[in-house]
Amino acid sequence: MNTISEKLIQKYNVPAPRYTSYPTVPLWSNDLNERGWISMVKKAYEDFGDEEGITLYIHLPYCESLCTYCGCNKRITKNHAVETPYITSIMNEWDAYLRILGTSPKLAGIHLGGGTPTFFSPESLKEMLGFIIGSSEVMPDAEFSFEGHPNNTTRGHLQTLYNLGFRRVSYGIQDFNLDVQKAIHRIQPFERVKEATDVAREIGYDSVNFDLIYGLPHQTLETITDTFQQVALLKPDRIAFYSYAHLPSAFPAQKSFEQFLPKESEKRGLYERGKEILAKMGYLEVGMDHFALSNDPLYLAKENKTLHRNFMGYTTSPSKILLGLGNSSISDVYYAYAQNTKEIDLYKEQISLGHFAVSKGHIMSKEDIKNRNLILQLICNQEASWDFCYYSLLGKNNWERLKTFREEGLIEFDASGIKIKTEGQPFIRNICMVFDSRMQEKEEQKFGFSKAI
Repeated sequence: MNTISEKLIQKYNVPAPRYTSYPTVPLWSNDLNERGWISMVKKAYEDFGDEEGITLYIHLPYCESLCTYCGCNKRITKNHAVETPYITSIMNEWDAYLRILGTSPKLAGIHLGGGTPTFFSPESLKEMLGFIIGSSEVMPDAEFSFEGHPNNTTRGHLQTLYNLGFRRVSYGIQDFNLDVQKAIHRIQPFERVKEATDVAREIGYDSVNFDLIYGLPHQTLETITDTFQQVALLKPDRIAFYSYAHLPSAFPAQKSFEQFLPKESEKRGLYERGKEILAKMGYLEVGMDHFALSNDPLYLAKENKTLHRNFMGYTTSPSKILLGLGNSSISDVYYAYAQNTKEIDLYKEQISLGHFAVSKGHIMSKEDIKNRNLILQLICNQEASWDFCYYSLLGKNNWERLKTFREEGLIEFDASGIKIKTEGQPFIRNICMVFDSRMQEKEEQKFGFSKAI
């Protein structure tokens, strides 16, 4: 097993963005009003929509119980009467976008996230998605996916969504150890996960993804080895292996297990053990946190250098337009970002009044676009060319930082571009920060990012 220097872990294990966007949300300029947002959406669709279509992210925030590790925007309730008014708001929001985009916009993909999308009944999901899909022109290679909780993803959910065109499902597993599951308040037996996986494959889903987390309370090298041995029995097509982000000031429930968390050096050991087992199981590294089998489209996109990254993580979709529907959802239309209000009732109220529920946003400058392109190249391809005059514009301090990374054996660079070496991949977030001029302008401020390692 390859290990990395403990000294480098300590040096670079600092708060850092995951760069699902650039600039990252805390650094948005918030210079976007509703009229400006409508203008940006129109411009982006005119420029890119006909060829690439649009991708939709639909945020479904309700959960029946609280998973104490979770950092997502959610509301805990067992009252399923909330379903109808919420999906009505989603459909009204989409109808507002239809008035901007024109009749039958081209649809390149849909992803349902949460919360727990399978909190909603199959009937509710069918009503909402039937309206969205029925008012769109679904592109031939469109990709529809959803996040499912193994405990409440029923055959009815899987069959209904399959009938609507969904072919990818992602199950939040996190860990199979019972002590870990109890600590994070997410108990789901292996048998239930197996059933949800088997039914999806029986119905005809092309891809099953498992989300796993390292750095959780009570995890040890032995427990994480056992978790991966159980994962191997089910052989998902993709695996996301995330670092647990401990931010108790933002998510107070995380304080309940603070004393049981592994130390930083132990946490990195958990990742190295998991990565070693993944390699033996035949999984290849796609990018930060993501692994796939060699014939998976995500890995093939990495090999072909067509991989893309947005707020949903790595994707094969080339679409530059991601529209977020629902409270707290984020939209990216290349020229601007926007996020809906996080508060559910305010979101529903604003939509009912005929407004977009945008609470913050950012209009991209030319420099922002250049920085974003370079950071995306690094995160997706681990290399980038100096196509954007960086060789003369980086500045002395940033060149010194790059030279330090090179001296530490993490990167290579010359007059034509930069390449992140295998040894540097664990530090990719730190390396990308060199090109984050927005953060450097406000480096005295503190932002709520998780640690890089």
